[in-house]
Amino acid sequence: MNVIVGLGNPGKKYEYTKHNVGFLTLDYLADRNGIKVNKIRHKALVGEGLISGLKVLLVKPQTYMNLSGNAVREVLEYYKIEPNELIVVFDDADIEIGRLRIRKGGSAGTHNGMKSIIQSIQSDAFPRVKIGIGSGRVADLASYVLGGFGKKEKTIMENAIIRAADAIECLLKEGIDSAMNGFNVWEPDADKNQK
Repeated sequence: MNVIVGLGNPGKKYEYTKHNVGFLTLDYLADRNGIKVNKIRHKALVGEGLISGLKVLLVKPQTYMNLSGNAVREVLEYYKIEPNELIVVFDDADIEIGRLRIRKGGSAGTHNGMKSIIQSIQSDAFPRVKIGIGSGRVADLASYVLGGFGKKEKTIMENAIIRAADAIECLLKEGIDSAMNGFNVWEPDADKNQK
């Protein structure tokens, strides 16, 4: 079984903020594949189902971003899942808005949710799907990531969330290399041309 974790903060206050694109992607992926993510287990909202013919557990930690690792560790331990069977989808302020970057592993960068996961499971060797929210290096990063989207940004992010869900399905079906080759290439004008 593969565990797919979307990172975000629980509660209506944060629902449509930049820091919650991991949650939003997981919601879209769940809806598209007929999976209900509505059971509270392991400090998270979870739902089991099939994606690309493979059994998956979708996970939305309810611990707030900085403690995401607590929920992820509990899930992996309970289901006896290895880190390489984990996929994490989250926002990245260092990537241009709307762009995807899929990686096999590596550091957390500036993302506190990822820092918490890597520290909690003592591994950084798991696939991740980063969705660019493009801070442009603002002075107050916390306020930026907890802010909402402008009209133009909203369209770009809706398209990015669909592509991120496609990338996760590709990763499950064809493997990480295929997903990286197919989704790490991006033409920014593609979103601008869509109404």
